[in-house]
Amino acid sequence: MKFNIRRPLTEKERAPLARFSPLVAQLLFYRGLAGLAGAPGTPDIQEAEKFLMPDYDRDTHDPFLLKDAEKAAARVIAAIKNQSTDGVPPEKIAIYADYDADGIPGAALFHDFFRRIGFKNFITYIPHRHNEGFGLNVEAVEQLARDGVKLVITVDCGISDALPVKRANELGMEVIITDHHEAPDVLPPAYAIVDHKQPGCDYPDKNLCGSGVAYKLIQAILKKDRLGLPEGHEKWLLDLVGIATLSDMVPLVGENRVFAKYGLDVLRKSQRKGLLQLLDHLRIQQAYLSEDDIAFMITPRINAASRMGVPMDAFNLLAADNDVDARKAAEHLDHINNERKGVVAALVKEIKKTLRERHGASADSAGVVPDAIVLGNPDWRPSLLGLAANSCAEEFDRPVFLWGRDGDNVIKGSCRSEGRSSVVAIMRAVPAGIFTQFGGHKHSGGFAVADEAVHFLDQHLNEAAKKVNGGDEPVMQSEEDFIDAEISPDAVNWDLYNDIAKLSPFGMGNRKPTFLFRNVSPASVRIFGKGNEHVELVLKRSNGATLSAISFFGAATEWAKILKDAAVGADKPGGESGISTKCDIVVSLEKSMFRGRPELRLRIVDVSI
Repeated sequence: MKFNIRRPLTEKERAPLARFSPLVAQLLFYRGLAGLAGAPGTPDIQEAEKFLMPDYDRDTHDPFLLKDAEKAAARVIAAIKNQSTDGVPPEKIAIYADYDADGIPGAALFHDFFRRIGFKNFITYIPHRHNEGFGLNVEAVEQLARDGVKLVITVDCGISDALPVKRANELGMEVIITDHHEAPDVLPPAYAIVDHKQPGCDYPDKNLCGSGVAYKLIQAILKKDRLGLPEGHEKWLLDLVGIATLSDMVPLVGENRVFAKYGLDVLRKSQRKGLLQLLDHLRIQQAYLSEDDIAFMITPRINAASRMGVPMDAFNLLAADNDVDARKAAEHLDHINNERKGVVAALVKEIKKTLRERHGASADSAGVVPDAIVLGNPDWRPSLLGLAANSCAEEFDRPVFLWGRDGDNVIKGSCRSEGRSSVVAIMRAVPAGIFTQFGGHKHSGGFAVADEAVHFLDQHLNEAAKKVNGGDEPVMQSEEDFIDAEISPDAVNWDLYNDIAKLSPFGMGNRKPTFLFRNVSPASVRIFGKGNEHVELVLKRSNGATLSAISFFGAATEWAKILKDAAVGADKPGGESGISTKCDIVVSLEKSMFRGRPELRLRIVDVSI
């Protein structure tokens, strides 16, 4: 396999970054110094230092730069202070949040903020993913009116919901929208819209997640009136902003980098009872909590609640104010996440069986698979299809589009890229009238399809994929296509890890550095886990010491099977010690704190035999 390895910097390129180690200088250079993916720019030492040492006060922007933020803040303050004084009826506030790991922490953010200032006249509403779908809906708005709500604040939704907002106005409610999605041509008739992507908003950072925008509104409120909170107290809310920022796949640059870094700092000290109980249940040491723990352990459990039809269960975890309720919520979320895994596994098995029957496809014979895999079933739950599509895209090396029917009988689906294709570009190339709506990012997206058009979806998506991926234009390489350096196992040490850690936290827009070990033979192979789903390769250094390289859920890969068979052969009487099979291994470095002891470990990214 051919690997794209970053070339070393020239003396001219290295000179402005001379105060940093060669590796850090190279990583900064190829991230554009400010952590931006793409072609490197002119080195700027100040930008490099800001990136390595983000500062809350210096690197966060004035919330009033957000269009409507000051207006929205004044309205919320008025509602808070208008509480049955001089016979004036109180104003009840509803927090209406999206059901994912961005919206739910945002709902908990306002819940926590209101409790801290002593305001109690509010409720939280999170829609049912399957029955209500994304965003505001008229039925929910009418229910809030019956509950006596006078002001609705949305989190991570609302920018496209003109009709529900209009209905809220008719019912005597005012709506403040906080959102981060692209604005439609016609904005909802809301009292205020706080969304950095709306026309006329000059906010300098356009990458915030939904909870990030909600936090900016809280900053704006406190800038106008501290409401009894000490200066800087809002920083204790950054644990929730950090979870949302790391969960929502927004670029970890600019203000998001501040939110992620400080969010992790607060999470490691947080007294939030639900989080403490969840970390204890999952045996994660709070003091060493990492972005990987958020992405692989906490985020899936928050998202599992809505996928399995109980979004308020995740909110209840984050909002729990006693240990008993917190423990119950933590154990329940873990249980439904395990249930979700089982449902998704069965769904993936069904899809792959259909693929084999329809195309004669298999994991080691992807050439018979069409340009895009398109499958659907009215019985499939749309909320689970993204996870299934991701698994199929990885195995069959094709973009995957899966659809089902939601609770309103609407055909909806999710799509995932195999890493090279842009699913959004493919959907854009489909003729008008097939999708009633679609959106997303290069590697993932969602869509809705007209009933009469679903029968032609496979044909149109494959034609579009062939057009997008098979044209004369060269495919642009992304950051994920490059390996930062080729090294040997002997070069892996704590100095290397500490150099890399200076650029953390890692995520979208600032991926973990990757390294290539070329032509190595693992000393041993171990399959482990409750379901024997993980694999460990043990690599030897020249001095006889070993390195552990882990691939979680990698036991089913073809390379793992080949190496496992080779290991069995090596164990036969008369066989040589170790494994003679040579392979190239791409890894990232991580620190494991298993049983409280730091261990330098490798995370397998790819193996080529």
